[in-house]
Amino acid sequence: MVKPLPRLKLQGFNNLTKALSFNIYDVCYAASEDERQRYIAYIDEVYNADRLTQILTDVAEIIGANILNVARQDYEPQGASVTILISEEPVIDKAQAKGVISDAVVAHLDKSHITVHTYPETHPDNGIATFRADIDVATCGVISPLKALNYLIESLESDIVVMDYRVRGFTRDIKGKKHYIDHKINSIQDYLAKNIKSRYDALDVNVYQENIFHTKMHLKEFDLDQYLFEEKARNLSFKERMKIEARLRREIEELYHGRNLVD
Repeated sequence: MVKPLPRLKLQGFNNLTKALSFNIYDVCYAASEDERQRYIAYIDEVYNADRLTQILTDVAEIIGANILNVARQDYEPQGASVTILISEEPVIDKAQAKGVISDAVVAHLDKSHITVHTYPETHPDNGIATFRADIDVATCGVISPLKALNYLIESLESDIVVMDYRVRGFTRDIKGKKHYIDHKINSIQDYLAKNIKSRYDALDVNVYQENIFHTKMHLKEFDLDQYLFEEKARNLSFKERMKIEARLRREIEELYHGRNLVD
């Protein structure tokens, strides 16, 4: 893990905003329409609003944030969203808040929040089913979203992970000097656990002078059984395995590079 810089002596509050964003993809092959519908139902059950709320609650604990508000929703026909408003300071006593903070509705997002939105979908012609989750962890102050990086990747068991990290704004020290970042970072990969880095191939595109860091990863190993829904590769003919594998590999390549491949 990267060694933090000595803590700055600040004039007032740390106003730096640190934002970590994920696009996480899980790819699957479901041959029939019934299988595809069951895949969507399975994803909706495994990643429903309750489960996602627990994951984001764990994230808040990991980064040392205090939860102010939780808003969550399961959608029809599929998908879910959760938004958690967080603070660096301790939670205020709701008994003294006179109803200002609601358990059900987020009127606006403060400086710090955690959100997740899910997008399960299937292709009716080639059997490809894709689950995408968009996750954002934005913090203001000393707490850092990077502490939750490994937990989120492990929790969502992803084939492809696309991550963006950016530090915005500035904070002043007691001498009046502005600081545009308060920690050392060369790459998001600096904060990845060794076991995760060993499983993924990763590529960086970083803009250091703007404190913008981008990393995308995909699993190194391809095991067809891990991508088949309600089926085993041994039950398929060689020709079927090759056809399905080609479709899956193409889907992974297109999602990883963010563009359609030319035939």
